[in-house]
Amino acid sequence: MRLTFLLACSFGLLTNASQGQDCKSYYFLQKNKTIEMTIYNKKGEANGKQVYTVSDVTNKGSNTTATVNSELFNSKGKSMAKGHSEIACSGGVMMIDMTMQLPQQQQEQYAKADVKADKIYIEYPANMKAGDKLKDATLDMTIDNQGMKQSVNMVTSDRVVEGKESVTTTAGTWDCFKITFKSKITIKTMGIGMPFNMEGTEWFAPGFGIVKTESKHGGTAITAIK
Repeated sequence: MRLTFLLACSFGLLTNASQGQDCKSYYFLQKNKTIEMTIYNKKGEANGKQVYTVSDVTNKGSNTTATVNSELFNSKGKSMAKGHSEIACSGGVMMIDMTMQLPQQQQEQYAKADVKADKIYIEYPANMKAGDKLKDATLDMTIDNQGMKQSVNMVTSDRVVEGKESVTTTAGTWDCFKITFKSKITIKTMGIGMPFNMEGTEWFAPGFGIVKTESKHGGTAITAIK
């Protein structure tokens, strides 16, 4: 199976709101919606962008699923990787394929590789509030990159809703939940590997989705919606 990967704001995505919001409100669940996310380096300089296009939205009762197609561009506008993934919302819980969390470097490296992975979702529950601890998630993948075989283990943990903040980008202004988390990625080649640890923050707008992310390595922000 051949997969390429999305950079879903680098670190996780959507959730569902509690005051009458349904799954259809989220930008990744609106057919033909295009979302541009600018990628920033640790100096705050634009370092590329991720363009998402939503297709194949299906609604069945309280359940909604959608296919999200993605294309990653570097700072010079060159296409580096393409991919697609499935997002689901059921009973007020938003679920996103964890491969969408892979950092930019891994997306580019595995763009032409043969990748096998179980479908693991990160969950964002309804009725989110300050102080909540969200579920951990673990992804395991095997990669055959032109004969070089690797394994990847990614764990996202310690996900805490810290409170609410207003966030403004060139695409608009939103009242967001601020969520902090930890991520550990271990890439092994021939059984040998070193873990990469990171702490990050994401800002989620109820009824909309993730607006912005940050870590010591850089971040992302929505800069256009079409």
